[in-house]
Amino acid sequence: MDPAAFFRALADETRIRCVVLLHTEGELCVCELTYALDQPQPKISRHLSHLRQAGVVESHRRGTWMHYRIHPDLPDWAAAVIADLAGGHAGRPPYAEDGEALRVMPNRPDNPCCA
Repeated sequence: MDPAAFFRALADETRIRCVVLLHTEGELCVCELTYALDQPQPKISRHLSHLRQAGVVESHRRGTWMHYRIHPDLPDWAAAVIADLAGGHAGRPPYAEDGEALRVMPNRPDNPCCA
């Protein structure tokens, strides 16, 4: 992974918020990210696409929904950056609010999803 591409991918607050939630939760549906970040689906999908193209996250389709997670084959240095970022900021605004919004989200995907 190219360090410049990695850091460019993280050079946006919405993408950082997505990465922190993905690191904390493991895997999330686009609908969960849109709910937690209170952003429209096209905006979240565009940011996730940017992260996927940079190799930071990977995705798979489950039914009609795309699910994302931190790419499991990240180099150790990149995984450590994400872990440190999430560990150092998960309890601070807006990251804490994102996590809380996700925790209270009705109809999360493991229930009848996001309709």
